[in-house]
Amino acid sequence: MTGAPGFEVVSEGPLTSPLSGTVQLGGAKNSALKLMAAALLAPGRTTVTNVPQILDVVVMGELLEQLGCTVTLDLPDDAVSGRAVIDVPDDLGHEAPYHLVRRLRASIAVLGPLTARCGRASVALPGGDAIGSRGLDMHVRGLEELGARTRVEHGQVVTEVATPDGRLRGAELYLEFPSVGATENLLMAAVLAEGRTVIDNVAREPEIVDLCEMLGAMGARIDGVGGPTLEVEGVEALRPVEHRTVTDRIVTGTWVFAAATAGGELRLEGGRAEHLGLVVDKLVAAGLEVDADADGLRVRCERRLRSFDVSTLPYPGFPTDLQPFAMALAAVSEGTAMITENVFEARFMFAQELARLGADLRTDGHHAVVRGVPLLSGAPVVAHDIRAGAALVLAGLAAQGRTVVAEGHHVDRGYPRFAEVLAAVGARVRRVDVDD
Repeated sequence: MTGAPGFEVVSEGPLTSPLSGTVQLGGAKNSALKLMAAALLAPGRTTVTNVPQILDVVVMGELLEQLGCTVTLDLPDDAVSGRAVIDVPDDLGHEAPYHLVRRLRASIAVLGPLTARCGRASVALPGGDAIGSRGLDMHVRGLEELGARTRVEHGQVVTEVATPDGRLRGAELYLEFPSVGATENLLMAAVLAEGRTVIDNVAREPEIVDLCEMLGAMGARIDGVGGPTLEVEGVEALRPVEHRTVTDRIVTGTWVFAAATAGGELRLEGGRAEHLGLVVDKLVAAGLEVDADADGLRVRCERRLRSFDVSTLPYPGFPTDLQPFAMALAAVSEGTAMITENVFEARFMFAQELARLGADLRTDGHHAVVRGVPLLSGAPVVAHDIRAGAALVLAGLAAQGRTVVAEGHHVDRGYPRFAEVLAAVGARVRRVDVDD
C-alpha cells in the first residue's frame, strides 16, 4: 500500500558531503498569496509574476475562482516560479467557504478586500483559530473601526459595511502587536475607504512593502511604507496591474542555513541579504562566509560553526520562520545556544523531533537550550509544519545514516521542488512514500 509523501535523507554527517552549486530563488509565498488577494480590489486583469510553484498558490487560485474570478496559473513543473493571471469581475462574490479556507490560513487575506469592494464578506474561520486570538481579533476590530459590523455565524466571519453609502470610512487604528495578517487586511480595506486612515504599529516585513508597492501601482495613496505607521488616503477605485513578487527571504534564509548546516558553497540567485540583516550578521559572526551583490549572494562554510543565541521577534528581528533552522544548526555547532521563541510557542514541537536525531536540548516554556554535538544520528521524524519539515531535512544532512521525514506535504506548501533542488546541489535527498 502506498504511504504518505515524505523525504529520505542519507548522509555521513556535516561537512562530509558539502553542498555545491547555484540555487535559483523564486517569489515569496507570504507575499504572492496576499498579492493575489489584493487583485480583488480592482475589476479587470491583474497579473502577478514570480509566483512560487507551490500548492498554496493553487489553493488561493481556487478560492479566487470561488469568488467569481477567472484564474490562470502558469507554474512550470521544472521551475521554482511562474505567474498568476487573475480576471476580476465587476460583480464579485463575497463568500469564502471553509473547504478552501481550511487548506490555507492565508486565505483570511480576502476579508479586507471583499469588505471594501462588496460592502460585505463571509470568510470561514481558518481551522483551529478562534475569533479572540491575537491576530484575527485585530482584523475584526480594525474593520469595525472602519465602519463594518462583524459577527461570527456558522463558522464564518461575516462583515457588513454599516455606512449609508456602503463605503468604509477612514479611521485611526492601532495594532496591539505588529501582526502581518492584520496589517495586510486593514491596509487593503483602507485603500478604498473614504478619507484618511492611519494604521499605527504595523508589521514592517518586506512582504508588506511589496503589497504596498502593488497597491500604489493600482492607484492607492499610501505614505510611510516600510515604517511603523502607514497613512492611507482612500480612493474611489483602483486599476488592475502587473506586479512582480519580491524574492522569498525565508526560502533564501533556508538555503543559507543549508550551507551552514551541511557545509559547502552555494550561490543564491535573486537572494537579498538586506532582507536577512540580523540572520546574516549572526551567521557571519559564527564563522559563515557571506558575500552579497546586486544579483544575489554566495555563502560558504568549510568548518563547524560557533553557537549563537536567537530570540525571535517581528521584522526586522530574527524571523520565527527561521527559528527551526537555527535550532538545527545549533544542534551541531560548537558551544551552547539559547533559543527564545517570542512569536509562536508551537514552534517548539520541532524540538521533540530534533531530539530524536540525537540533539542535546532542553525546553522550558518559550526557551530552549541547545548544546552542540559533532554529529546527529539518522532516525524517522515527523514534520508538523512547513518550516519544521524543511529544517528536519537539513538536520538530516548533519546526521549519520538515514533520516526519513514524514508528512512531507507540509514542505511542498512553502518550497518549490525542495528535494529536487537539494539533490541538484549534491545532497542525497529524495521523495519517498512513508507508511503510517
